[in-house]
Amino acid sequence: MDKLQAMQVFVTIVDQGSLTAAAQVLGKSLPTVVRVLADLEKGLATRLLTRTTRHLALSEEGRRYLEHCRRILAQVDEAESELSERQSEAAGQLTVTAPVLFGQLHVVPGVSSFLLRYRQARVDMLLLDRVVNLVDEGVDLAVRIAHLADSSMIARRVGHIRRVVCASPEYLEHAGIPTSPADLTHFDCIRWRTQGGGNLWSFRGATPADGGREQAINWVPRGRFTSNQVAGAINACAAGLGLGSFLSYQVESLVADGRLVVVLADYELPPIPVSITHSYTRLVPRRVRTLIEWLADDLQQRLAAQTLT
Repeated sequence: MDKLQAMQVFVTIVDQGSLTAAAQVLGKSLPTVVRVLADLEKGLATRLLTRTTRHLALSEEGRRYLEHCRRILAQVDEAESELSERQSEAAGQLTVTAPVLFGQLHVVPGVSSFLLRYRQARVDMLLLDRVVNLVDEGVDLAVRIAHLADSSMIARRVGHIRRVVCASPEYLEHAGIPTSPADLTHFDCIRWRTQGGGNLWSFRGATPADGGREQAINWVPRGRFTSNQVAGAINACAAGLGLGSFLSYQVESLVADGRLVVVLADYELPPIPVSITHSYTRLVPRRVRTLIEWLADDLQQRLAAQTLT
């Protein structure tokens, strides 16, 4: 029997006033209770109780030890109650959606640590490169990389992502480095088809002389390689087939390794917000609130640590 259990036996003996009564309350045999007390006293090298034929009396050492036992057992009970309460905060099924690659790199690790912490939670993870209707598809929350226009969504911003143009060092060495979007006419541009079918590259235009709002420059990329998946476009870019336009998290590791180089950074549009969204307008289930708080903290740290910021 471990020390905490022995402490509980000792406290119960004192509270019940006899070994027999303590054995009944604890659901143990009398010889077991006697042995636990004897082992406890032996381990402490002191007499905790003075036993007579009529009653038990605490020794001075026993009184002091009893105070410590009560405090320790109370702290253990408090810790277990707090843990149980926290576990119940996230109990139940949760459905989460995120873009495929961003989800693999940043959301799944956060969800995994959440599930390790909250053992009663279950998560259905939908990694999709399309906008999911949360209400129609029964999704609790979504991680989205976009300037959100749907006013029915409740959003919590957790960071931002750049859209960057890059190419391999080898390609830039023989083709040259573009210094403005207008130069792209002379370069091969790698395209990848999005869900909407369009593939415009957008850049920051010059600020009007009258101080008006800055206009974006849209460019239709032209080149010899087109992919229906971003991974294919990234691989082609790293292989030296031309310039590519990607979200920063998609190429961060390749840029860090020197396999891709970012160009036209001065013409980038403002970073794109990353938000956790949900459609609950009034009562947000506790499990959803708990996951939002967890993911928000996790994603804020991950996005703040980006090298392409």
